Amino acid sequence: MFSLAAASPWSAAWLAGFGVCLSLIASIGAQNLYVLRQAVRGEHVHACVALCVACDALLVALGVAGMAQLLGSSPVLAQWLQWGGALFLLAYGLFAWQRALFAPDANQAATGGERVARGVLGVLAGLAVITLLNPHVYLDTVLLIGSIGARQPGALKAVFVLGAACASLSWFVALAVTGRRLQHWFAQPRAWRVLDAFTGSTMLVLAWWVARSA
Repeated sequence: MFSLAAASPWSAAWLAGFGVCLSLIASIGAQNLYVLRQAVRGEHVHACVALCVACDALLVALGVAGMAQLLGSSPVLAQWLQWGGALFLLAYGLFAWQRALFAPDANQAATGGERVARGVLGVLAGLAVITLLNPHVYLDTVLLIGSIGARQPGALKAVFVLGAACASLSWFVALAVTGRRLQHWFAQPRAWRVLDAFTGSTMLVLAWWVARSA
C-alpha cells in the first residue's frame, strides 16, 4: 500500500494536468461550439467527444515530449501560428454569420434533414479540421500545457497527460449533456440563427484578440 507521502507527487501531477487543461479548454471556441451543435442535433455526439479527448491527449503528450520546447525557442513560428489562428477564427466567424443571415432553412438540422446526409465520418472529419487545422490550438495545448507538463519529473509526465485527458473528457461530456438539454429550445428555427450569430460574434472577437496579441 502506498503511503500518502508517496502518493502525493502522483496526485499533484494529475491535478496539475487536470487544472491547467480545464482552465484553457473551458471557454467558447470553434471546437467547443461544434461539439455543442452536434449535441443539440443528437448527431454522433459520443464519437465527437472521443475524438476531442484523443486529440487533446495527443497534443498535450507531444508538448510534454518536446514540441513545446521547439515552439518556445522559435518566436517566428509562434507568431505565424498566432496569425494563422486569427485568420482561421475570422473565417469560421464569417461562415457562421453567413449561416445566420442567409441560410434558407435554419431548422434543417433540427428536423433531421441534414442528419441523413452526414454520416459519422463526415461529422468527425469536420471536427478534425476545426481541431487540428486551427494553428492557435498548438499554442494553447502544445506550448502552454505541454511546457508545464514537461517540468514534471520522469513518469509523472504521463500522469500529467492523464490528468489533462480527464479534464478534456469532463468538459466535453458536460458540453454534450448541455446540448441535449437544449434540444427543445432548438426546435424553433430562430434558435439556430441565434446560435450561429453568437458563434460568429464570438469567433470574430477571438480573432481580434489573437491578432492583437500576435
